[in-house]
Amino acid sequence: MKTVSAKKSDLLSETINAALASSSDVPADCNPKIARLVDYWFSLCEGESLPGRKDIDPIDIPDLLPSIRLLDIEGDPPRFRVRLTGDKVRNHFGSTNVGDFLDEIVEDFESRESYANCMMAIAERRPVWHRGICDLNPDRDFVPLERVIAPLASDRATVDGIIIVSIYAS
Repeated sequence: MKTVSAKKSDLLSETINAALASSSDVPADCNPKIARLVDYWFSLCEGESLPGRKDIDPIDIPDLLPSIRLLDIEGDPPRFRVRLTGDKVRNHFGSTNVGDFLDEIVEDFESRESYANCMMAIAERRPVWHRGICDLNPDRDFVPLERVIAPLASDRATVDGIIIVSIYAS
């Protein structure tokens, strides 16, 4: 398991604080697919209980499947392992990366806004919306992106997964 050095920890705190300042609730003018996932996610919540991966039924959201990425969360500090990658995400990255940890395939992942957004979704137990650029693919120029990251909990309490819908500009 990776350990976070003091310097890296400070950078992580700064990154998370920047994400907290720039991320917001899902706006009314978001991409309809983003709104659809958020509505679906909330429909699966029961009070304070979070939905788990097993609660997500592909039959309910077939239009979102190409834009979805599912991540498992492992360890402390959390690491994110790719469980599933939709076709549009795969086409953007050129690979599914299924089974890989994001910190192994993305240089300095812990210092990126994507990581901070994942950490915020875990901490706040709610979907986190972002519109900006995708900076995770080292083989492509920065691409305009809109995404939402929502936490999942197999026991409905402890966040152990994440569902992401990413919409890349063409």
